[in-house]
Amino acid sequence: MSQTTEKAPKKEKVGIVAWISLIFLIIILSGVFRTSDTPLKVLDFTNLSGSFGTIGDTGANFIGSNGTGAKDGFMAGLNLIPAVMLFCGLLGVFEQLGAFKASDILFRPLLRPILGIPGSTGVAFISSFTGSDVAAVMTRDLYESGSITDDERTIFVAYQYAGSACINNTITGGAPLLAICPVSLGAIIVIEFVCKLIGANVVRLILFFRSKKRAGKE
Repeated sequence: MSQTTEKAPKKEKVGIVAWISLIFLIIILSGVFRTSDTPLKVLDFTNLSGSFGTIGDTGANFIGSNGTGAKDGFMAGLNLIPAVMLFCGLLGVFEQLGAFKASDILFRPLLRPILGIPGSTGVAFISSFTGSDVAAVMTRDLYESGSITDDERTIFVAYQYAGSACINNTITGGAPLLAICPVSLGAIIVIEFVCKLIGANVVRLILFFRSKKRAGKE
């Protein structure tokens, strides 16, 4: 009687280059050096994206001001294209360097318990604190590459959608209210983060019971 032995698939090693690239990617997307006056400001995605010049002495760029309706929405969407194109290029470079494999190892112990999603979403998780566009692109790519399931994508989108880009939007859009708020900025962001987690886990529970119900019918 002949016995066949199956070899266990070898785990791909994550080298030092992957870890260094992950560190740089997190720094670029975290906004740490956004307001820096040193050359380190280039290590920020917003600064790398740049800004449009102004037209004459008007102070307005090509989008203009006081626009309304679909036309204004179209120009606002057009404004996002350069940043999205830049990020897609960066995404390909860092993926080749192994940043997302390192991300899976680093973030798995955190994200799997609190959200039920794999560590490969870690970079998008960090990015979602300061911007929604980049995190959305990364989430789509993770799903299309098979790194996350449909349910995991749904949970992660629920987390991102509630209080989207909480740090950036709280500091910019909520600036007038911060002066009269009885609690500190840090406490506000923590509360937003907790609410985002609660919302995502409600969706997680719904998906869990739905899949359990389907399994029972089968």
